[in-house]
Amino acid sequence: MRILLTNDDGINAPGLYVLEKIAAQLSDDIWICAPSEEQSGAGHSLTLTRPVRMRQHAERRFSVTGTPTDSVTMGLKKVLSGPPDLILSGVNRGANMGDDVTYSGTVSAAFEGALAGIRSIALSQVYSKEGLGDGVSFAAAEEWGARVLRPLLDQPFAPRTLVNVNFPAIPADEVKGIRVVRQGFHDYARGSVVEGMDPRGFPYFWFGLHGIEHTPGHATDLEAIAEGYISVTPLQLDLTHDASLKAMAERYGQ
Repeated sequence: MRILLTNDDGINAPGLYVLEKIAAQLSDDIWICAPSEEQSGAGHSLTLTRPVRMRQHAERRFSVTGTPTDSVTMGLKKVLSGPPDLILSGVNRGANMGDDVTYSGTVSAAFEGALAGIRSIALSQVYSKEGLGDGVSFAAAEEWGARVLRPLLDQPFAPRTLVNVNFPAIPADEVKGIRVVRQGFHDYARGSVVEGMDPRGFPYFWFGLHGIEHTPGHATDLEAIAEGYISVTPLQLDLTHDASLKAMAERYGQ
């Protein structure tokens, strides 16, 4: 099984090394194509206004001066001689749950793989508080990663779908198990923008990572993580709101 690894935290991110360890339990044919620098929050963006450059670090390890989407595209079209059997994105430093999946470069890399018709899975490690820097523990992801992935390897994925996995911010031996759940939603009214002043006297603004209020519904990814479980959520690329189609069409006399 050929596996392509990518992420949004960059080629040197600790979570990518964790993902390599997880993938090595599944195959010895592992390739990496990841952003050269951190691209958190890049979403599904594609670099169109400047050239993208690729650097080879080892026989099967490449970095790209672009987004996670660029990295997957380059991996599929320039690095590999044929499509891989699996694309794994992560392990992201931080949660990718609820509405955040639309911002996530980690999840968007898996979206790009799904668009190419390749089984794609995003993995993220939740952490407990701000300011941890490189002190974020990936123990739950490292211990449970292969166990989460193996049941998905033989399951057919519907076209244009992917799977989003989040690991709770607790020691690996305290993880209660795995739950397949739907995507939750946040209350963004309580988000924050941090204002500061640079050394030259000009104001700047930094989007805060303070805990945004969330509203866990029954059996959502937010609820599963809060209760100490790993969340596994199938996502789809079709964003059409089917329930609105008929009423909206009638507005136009259709």
